[in-house]
This record gives sequence, C-alpha cells and structure tokens, in this order.
Amino acid sequence: MANTHFGYQTVDEKDKATQVRGVFDSVASKYDIMNDLMSMGLHRAWKAYTIMVSGVREGSQVLDIAGGTGDLALACAKKAGASGRVMHTDINEAMLRVGRDRLVNAGVHLPTMVCDAEKLPYADNSFDIVTVAFGLRNMTHKELALAEMCRVLKPRGKLCVLEFSKVAQPLQKAYDWYSFSILPKLGQWIAGDAHSYQYLAESIRMHPDQESLKKLMQGAGFGHVDIHNMTGGIVALHVGIKC
Repeated sequence: MANTHFGYQTVDEKDKATQVRGVFDSVASKYDIMNDLMSMGLHRAWKAYTIMVSGVREGSQVLDIAGGTGDLALACAKKAGASGRVMHTDINEAMLRVGRDRLVNAGVHLPTMVCDAEKLPYADNSFDIVTVAFGLRNMTHKELALAEMCRVLKPRGKLCVLEFSKVAQPLQKAYDWYSFSILPKLGQWIAGDAHSYQYLAESIRMHPDQESLKKLMQGAGFGHVDIHNMTGGIVALHVGIKC
C-alpha cells in the first residue's frame, strides 16, 4: 500500500482523489465568491497575468486542466477566437458543471470533459498551450500529471502552472495566521465548510516550493522553466517549454 498526503494527513494513495473530490463537491457553488474574498480579488490579476504570459492568440489550441469554474478557459476562448479551440476539463464533475453553466451564461460554448490529469485522453502533440490554475497541488502523482501535460503539448508548446507557493520569509508569520485562523472561519461563514479551507491551507504547505516544482517540470520533459513570483511568493506562475 502506498501513502500520500491529504493536507497534513497521511492517506492511502487510492483514497486521495476521493477525498479531494469531496472537498470540491462541498465548495463548488461558493468557489468563486470565496476566491474573491480570500484573495481580496487578487486571483483575477494572477489569472490575467497567466493568460498574458501564455501567449494564447487567434487560432491557439489550448487545454485547461483543473479548469473548475472556467476563469482561464473563458479568457483563453476570447483570445483564441473562432479558429482556435479551448478544452475545459476537470476531474471534479460538480466544479465542471458550475464552470460550464458560467461559460454558457457568458455566451461561450466550449468542449467540456471530466478527465484525470494523470491520464489525459488526448493524442500526443495536440495543444499549443496547457494551463492549470490552483489544481496541481491536489494531484496525487504530480510527476505523472506533468509528464502527461508535456506529452499532449506540441514541440515548443507552453505549460503555465499557476499555484500557491512558498511565501517570502518576512510575510510568513502573518500569512500563517491568516491561513489557519481566518481562512477556515471564512469558509464556514460563506461556504458552510471550515474543513475544506483548513485542507486548502495545509495543502499549500505540502506543495513543492518554487525551485522544487521547477525541477519536477524539468524532469517531466520541459527543457526551459521560468518562475514568476507574485504577491511576495503567495503564488507563483511556472512556465515550461516542451523540448
């Protein structure tokens, strides 16, 4: 039996996906408002920067992994235009349903699929750009997921991983206080679920730091990886180019 982490807990690998699914089933309907509250709206700027750096343009073929409520997919679709293609995917059906409805309400109809990032149902060399925002840390085998992202990218294709990361040392104490004292209370107040936001704070601490994630991406087949720290390292955008 192989074990992995679920926040600070140690769980059987085969159980992690089920437990993560339970977290997002619980918070799906309040996910967007919680993002605005807990980041004070900064998540919108982080995602806008990710789209800019991705280089998505008219005709781009884009795969959005862990696309959830559709922020990145919608922004990519506007830039890729009618001649492009944006695939909106997530392993969690409840999140994907919220995202699909949001996209439809915005007048955007995208291919939407429930799929596991560790076993992507796409051919080799299919996409110009792959994006994943705040989803990699929840994946059990990050190295497998990154290798799959590399596989489906075209040569010289670009992977953009936007994720919580290791905050700068002067901010650490205040960030820990906010994460463990305020965030779960916000979750209880808005989403009726303190546990899921306690998990969020713990999962951030268990996620590889900036340099460790860079090495994982290089090991998965990305020949060049840049790190863009934002908001004092609270989040980082890793940009990998397929060899």
